[in-house]
Order: sequence, then structure tokens, then C-alpha cells
Amino acid sequence: MSGHPEAEIYHRQGMGQTAGMGNRPALIIVDYVVGFADPAHFGGGNIAPAIGQTVHLLAFARRHRWPVAHTRVVYAEDGSDAGVFTLKAPSLLKLTEHSPLSQIVPELAPVAGEHIIRKQGASGFFDTNLASWLRFQGADTVVVAGCTTSGCVRATVVDSLQHNFRTIVATDCVGDRAIGPHEANLFDMGQKYADLLTRAEIEARAG
Repeated sequence: MSGHPEAEIYHRQGMGQTAGMGNRPALIIVDYVVGFADPAHFGGGNIAPAIGQTVHLLAFARRHRWPVAHTRVVYAEDGSDAGVFTLKAPSLLKLTEHSPLSQIVPELAPVAGEHIIRKQGASGFFDTNLASWLRFQGADTVVVAGCTTSGCVRATVVDSLQHNFRTIVATDCVGDRAIGPHEANLFDMGQKYADLLTRAEIEARAG
């Protein structure tokens, strides 16, 4: 991201520093559910290859016994817990507990001991117990994969920072339905909220 045409102004202002990785990383996989893997519903762009990379990152996290959490957007069947988010994107109301669209993709299916967060907003932290669960697990670093980069990933990253977790975006493990917002949000998160590392870089540093 250092090649961004406007990176110099951020550099002059002292942004884009590195927070680094702590001693106890955790992996948060944001909204990799069937609906977001399907361009006919919420997917498209580079989401499919990002899921493929996340398969390897998840396997690494499991081998190293990292805490792992998965998020899902889940609304009541009758829409009774809907909010303004669903006024902007009413199709999200299709993501109910038992809808096929709201199920985590099979290749990333949780195993015993992995936390599943159900949320009605963008951030995995908002109105959930994710922050307290991470602290109970002893995590000091949050590695984020998932979709969309410009939406629920970004919201989760910002809240992770605000809960004082060192935050790393796995750049090839996040995806968006459009590449422009994906790239712009990666750049911005790297300047202000998170370190940007590829899956291979994360594994090299944590291994």
C-alpha cells in the first residue's frame, strides 16, 4: 500500500505506523457465509479467492491453538430485531438463523471451541460479547479475515482498535464485491487502524 499516490501526505502526518503482533493472536473471520460467497446475493469481486486463502489461515490458527471466532449476520424470521442497517440494505433480512444464505461456508465450518458471533450490525463487536470473550482467551492481537472489506471488516477492525487490541488485516483473506472499495479501505485501515499483512507474512511472524 506504500505505492498509493496519496501515501506521502499520510507519511508526513505520522500515520501508517506499525502496532505489531503481540504474544497471543486471535483470528476473527467476518461473515464468510454462503450468501456472501454467492454473487447472486451479496458476493462477487474478490471474495471467493479470499475465502480460499482464509482456509489456509484458519488451518494455521488451529494448529497454533489461537482463539477463533466467526461472525454471522442473523435477523429474526419476522424481522423484529431489524434496524436502520436493514433500511439501507433490506436484503440483509434474508439472513435468518436457518436460512441457507446465513450459514458459514462449509470450507470454514467452525469446530468445537470456536466462538460464533451473531450480529445485526456491521461490527463483530457491536452489541456482542466478542471483546470480553477475546480478553477471557488472553488475546492481545486480533487478526481479521472476512468480508466485506469496506463494510463489516472495516467496522470490526475499527472497533478492535478501539478495544485496544493490536489489529492486523490479512490482506489476501479479506474481500469485497467491488475492488475499488476493497483497495481504498485497505489503504485507509493501514494508515489509521491496523497493520496490513498477507497470510504468508502473518504465518511467518507468528510461527
